[in-house]
Amino acid sequence: MTSPCFSSQQLSAILAALPDPVFILTRSGRYAAVFGGSDLRYYHDGSGLVGLAIGDVLEPEKTAFFLGEIATALHGGGLHIVEYTLSGSDVKGLKKEGPDEPIWFEGRVQALAFQVDGEDAVLWVASNITPRHELETRLREQSETDPLTGLANRRKLMTALQQHFELFSRYRTPATILTFDIDHLKHINDRHGHLTGDRVITALAGVCRDELRCNDIPARFGGDEFVALLPQTDRQSAGAIAQRIRQQAQRVFAQLGIPGVEATISIGLSEFEPADTAFDNALERADNALYRAKEQGRNQVVLS
Repeated sequence: MTSPCFSSQQLSAILAALPDPVFILTRSGRYAAVFGGSDLRYYHDGSGLVGLAIGDVLEPEKTAFFLGEIATALHGGGLHIVEYTLSGSDVKGLKKEGPDEPIWFEGRVQALAFQVDGEDAVLWVASNITPRHELETRLREQSETDPLTGLANRRKLMTALQQHFELFSRYRTPATILTFDIDHLKHINDRHGHLTGDRVITALAGVCRDELRCNDIPARFGGDEFVALLPQTDRQSAGAIAQRIRQQAQRVFAQLGIPGVEATISIGLSEFEPADTAFDNALERADNALYRAKEQGRNQVVLS
């Protein structure tokens, strides 16, 4: 079977009809050619880029990223795939006029077997994957979020604990764990029903969001038990944070107006220690401290 023969005009039309834009980029970052990008839902005409350098178009940080990926593809020789974002702040002159949210792309970068204008070069196919990325983000958030409280769930917490324990093991970066639950929740459920108990649980989640810092990770561990990971925090600083959570929880619970039962929380606290072989060691110490807080009368913070 013979291959079809196309004229140069037909080949140009075929390349122009490619839905995704295709760039020929030299090692130094010059746009040698631009093809395709016919899917006008996602792309603008890029023909004006030909002859410019990436640094003429993009801010220095993003320029360095593209030059690094070009060098990686040329060094490997095979297909190099990378995901990246572009926003208005990345493009020179588009800080105000650009898109409100970053656009996600998948770049398929292939080193060419010949030079272009005396330079090694790559073929870079850019595919807009923003809808896919947004869907993946939503699914990931759903898989890592407790549906009742909106906090992290046990799965996400365990991942974070492992990551921060590795940082502690390597660099001795401190981290503290708070374990806490609601005192007398069973009495609330028995007397007023589980919907009222859920109100108390969600109120405690709100206290966590208000009182913890943006880099802290509060999670609903199960039932009425919560665990909060406080990165880069020693036990003394964490103790003050824990007391603030305990006091605010008591005030917020009182505002719910649940008659006959005073809802409070008990908190156990521990931090990673050099002798620990896993984050489980610190989590177990925090649990033991929580049990002691219960035994000593509840509504208090106990340090392991």
